[in-house]
Amino acid sequence: MPTVRGCMLPDDLLYDVENNIWYRANDDGSVTLGMTAVAAAMAGQLVAFTPRKAGRKVEAGKSCATIESGKWVGPAKVAFDAEVLAVNDALVASPRVANSDPYGEGWLVKLRPADWGTAKATLTPGTAVAGPYEAKMTADGFAGCAA
Repeated sequence: MPTVRGCMLPDDLLYDVENNIWYRANDDGSVTLGMTAVAAAMAGQLVAFTPRKAGRKVEAGKSCATIESGKWVGPAKVAFDAEVLAVNDALVASPRVANSDPYGEGWLVKLRPADWGTAKATLTPGTAVAGPYEAKMTADGFAGCAA
């Protein structure tokens, strides 16, 4: 598993490095989306998670949820056209789960991509994500995930 500046980036996921989002393809054709450990560390403790409702369509580059911490409010952007299939209600109730378990219980939404084959080709595989994340952290002036 790649670790960049103390931030774990599981190699079985696909990443939208620019937006600090990860994707996991599921056996049923859906895709789970979450924020990376980098995003969680940069934002600080989350205080609110407001997802789009299941059944809503989301265009590429648009937000599927709003995430709020004590020092930041921003969108969770989807890299491809999709429909929201499910939202993580447990995260709505306890947003800090995304800080403690960003790749497990802290997932944000499940999506049905309009064209997963094309979308997947635009994402960075976990096995190749260390270099792009090192460059992004340098550009963003982010020291890393270590407390």
